[in-house]
Amino acid sequence: MLPEAQHSAQLLQPGQAAPLFDLPDADMNMVSLQSFRNKRNVVLYFYPKDDTPGCTMEAIDFSELDDDFDALKTVVLGVSMDDCLSHGAFRDKHGLSVQLLADVDGEVCRRYGVLQDRDIEGKMRTCIVRSTFIIDRKGQLKHTLYGVTPRGHAGKVLGLLQEVAKCK
Repeated sequence: MLPEAQHSAQLLQPGQAAPLFDLPDADMNMVSLQSFRNKRNVVLYFYPKDDTPGCTMEAIDFSELDDDFDALKTVVLGVSMDDCLSHGAFRDKHGLSVQLLADVDGEVCRRYGVLQDRDIEGKMRTCIVRSTFIIDRKGQLKHTLYGVTPRGHAGKVLGLLQEVAKCK
């Protein structure tokens, strides 16, 4: 995390229940975290902005590992404060297979503690801290990763999921 960053919410910890949400995807279909309960693990990653270099790299990396995540009975969901239209354009431009969810008002971002206030060009702005949460089929947080680096992150998350699968 950047030294000048101030988190505006409590950070979640492994072992806690994942905060529930219902958010629209790029096609404006509602996606509910609850719908994956007892069926799929969830990788929930928060990213700052559609179609920026780091966010594009991260989304492509997660998409390229789609079959590996699927083999572990895991769905990957990306969340930003961009709207559904922006998500659709981003997905289509880069051929992404991950589902992108729109949290335009930042409510889910706040519940997961991924918003920070930063000084950008002399103005305080609220931004998303790039973060990832691994949620098991019971709805429990297994890993909470705040302030991640996009390069190689999807592979690291896959490795953590493989460890979770071994522990079952």
